Amino acid sequence: MAKQYWLVKQEPESYSWAAFMKDGKTAWTGVRNFQARNNLRAMKAGDLVLYYHSVSEKQIVGVARVDRAHYPDPTAKEGDWSVVDLVPAVSLTAPISLQTIKNDALLKSMPLVRQTRLSVTPVEPEQFQRVLTLSNTRLK
Repeated sequence: MAKQYWLVKQEPESYSWAAFMKDGKTAWTGVRNFQARNNLRAMKAGDLVLYYHSVSEKQIVGVARVDRAHYPDPTAKEGDWSVVDLVPAVSLTAPISLQTIKNDALLKSMPLVRQTRLSVTPVEPEQFQRVLTLSNTRLK
């Protein structure tokens, strides 16, 4: 099965890329939107995930990898919610701002721009590669 690409959004004040790097792994809990949940459920181990600092910074700052496919969210008191486990892969050499994304011919169609409230979105392979190119980042 082909590798898929995703983007997750997080307020840096809640859980920054630096904290994630320090932890080395996290369960992506707390998603309470059906479309975002379904995106989590579509993730497979090995998929790559852009990590976006929302609200105060509005920039992609790193790349994570799905370490474990979806399982029930242990923080959910009710409802059918899921999580995935993520591990940090690489920090972007240069973060990519929302303005850069909106101004880029290939990136401006990303769900990040079109569905601004969605916290977990798919990313096209060409868009993922464009982010790496713009940020001067190589995957290890």
